[in-house]
Amino acid sequence: MLAKSSIDLQLHELARAAPSGYYIGVHIRLAAPLMTFMTYPQAWTDHYTEQGFALRDPTIAWGFSETGAVRWSAMTIPDPFGILVQAANHGLRYGVTLSCGPISSRTIASVARSDREFSSEEISKVLSIVQQLHEMTEPPESLTKAQIEALRLIAAGDRHAAAAAKLGISESALKARLLAARERLMARTMAEAIQRAKDSRLL
Repeated sequence: MLAKSSIDLQLHELARAAPSGYYIGVHIRLAAPLMTFMTYPQAWTDHYTEQGFALRDPTIAWGFSETGAVRWSAMTIPDPFGILVQAANHGLRYGVTLSCGPISSRTIASVARSDREFSSEEISKVLSIVQQLHEMTEPPESLTKAQIEALRLIAAGDRHAAAAAKLGISESALKARLLAARERLMARTMAEAIQRAKDSRLL
C-alpha cells in the first residue's frame, strides 16, 4: 500500500505540473505498458483512440528513439498525420515528451499546457517525477514459491476452495498469498496480477 500511495503522490505532482493533462506509460514491454495513467481531456482521448494515433504518434516514436526530454515545438520526428496540430485544437498547445529506462522496459510520458511553453526548470521537475515513477513501478524480479503456486492455480481456472485444497492450506491462507502477490505486482485485480506475472515471466 505504501508503493501505491507513493505513486499517487507523484501522479498528483505530475498533474499540478501539467495544467492541460498528461500521459505516462510505465515500463513499456512488447509495445504494451505495465501501467498507464492519463489526465488529458476526454474529447482528445476519444479522438486519439478512434483515429488509432498511438501507432503514428511522433511523441511515442521519439520516446522509443531517445531518452531525456524534448518540447513538442523542438521535435524533429515527422508528424504526417498532424497529430500535434490536432492536439493543439483540443487545448494541448504546448507540450513536452519525456523518456527514461532501457529500451526493453521504457517509460514514456507527455505533459501539456495551453498557455505557454514549459520552462527548463519545469521540464527538469517533470523529468524527475517521471524517473521516480519509473523506479517505483519496477516489476519485481521474483515472487515467493507459495505466491507463484497460488497464482498458477487461479490462472488455471481453479476457484479459491479448490486451489486451497490442492495446496493443503485454508482458503484464508490462500487469499493471503494471492493478496501478497497482487500487492507485490502492484495490480488492482487478480486478473491484472496474473497478466503482470506472466509479462514478467514469473509464471
